[in-house]
Amino acid sequence: MESPPMDLGDVQAVIASARARGMEPLERFIRKRLRDPDEVEVREAAEVALEIIESVPVFLARAAQEADERDLAPVIRPLLDRAVVYFTRPVDLIPEMTHGLAGLLDDTYLVLRILENLDKGPTPFLDWDLADPLAFLAGLVGSGIARQLDDLSVLAMQDVSERLTSPIGPFGAEA
Repeated sequence: MESPPMDLGDVQAVIASARARGMEPLERFIRKRLRDPDEVEVREAAEVALEIIESVPVFLARAAQEADERDLAPVIRPLLDRAVVYFTRPVDLIPEMTHGLAGLLDDTYLVLRILENLDKGPTPFLDWDLADPLAFLAGLVGSGIARQLDDLSVLAMQDVSERLTSPIGPFGAEA
């Protein structure tokens, strides 16, 4: 049975709001993270980061569609919902309220890490190679924040797994 479409309007609104503040906050953030960058490197890194950030709604929509097609929505949707909540939450490890687009780097990293974790089962879920975008984002957010986000993604997987295998069941009723 197909789940209702995931509402990604909030994710798109957060991206649009951060983008409306311009590229300078992202470029300033990148300038601090790179060693002796020239302005071309900063602009190119900012453009790549923006491209990855703007791909998040597409990644989430495709993952939700795949979950529906494989009848995995009860397992996958709670993970995607957690990613959306983190992405749209105004206060997180790098808040977009104060950092603009740079504040979406951690959010984007978490979404991609959750999607990558879904591919680690016996049958790949999406079979996407997210290693390069994740490495790029990890380089920008720093290893400390990347580790925290890696831990959050694992905790989300464990929590959903525990809820699905609990005798109470995912909807609060005895299984």
